[in-house]
Amino acid sequence: MELRPGVFTHLAAEINREGQLKARTALTQLALAIERQAKINSGVGSHKRGTPTPARPGTGPAVISGTLRRSLTHTPVIFVAGGWETKVGTGAGFTPPYGRTPSSRYGLYLETGLRNGATYPFLGPAFRFGVTHVAPMLYRRVFAGPWPRV
Repeated sequence: MELRPGVFTHLAAEINREGQLKARTALTQLALAIERQAKINSGVGSHKRGTPTPARPGTGPAVISGTLRRSLTHTPVIFVAGGWETKVGTGAGFTPPYGRTPSSRYGLYLETGLRNGATYPFLGPAFRFGVTHVAPMLYRRVFAGPWPRV
């Protein structure tokens, strides 16, 4: 078979397009998996406001109102500077019914440390779970499929 002018260029462009679509699909699924795991991690027991938490420092926080868990989301996957990007974390505009601290700030305090120094991480462990367990599985599933024939 002889390659006519432009055939190789067309084939390379088609492979690149398919690779980009598959990468976007994999990243979207990874973001959803990390978001789902963060929601699981953000609910180690529950308690009423003003009572001691059943969560231990180093584990995820306990649920008081559920605002933090409801605020966990991800941004749309967009193409930026040569690659796909999304962010997983707390969404804007969520404040618990009993206070003025938005869930984004509260989540940061839980993740990095409260006044007493105790941490209740939920997002960092979800990210590590996603990168070490979910991402390899997604990569195999999304990129192992058939490539287009040109």
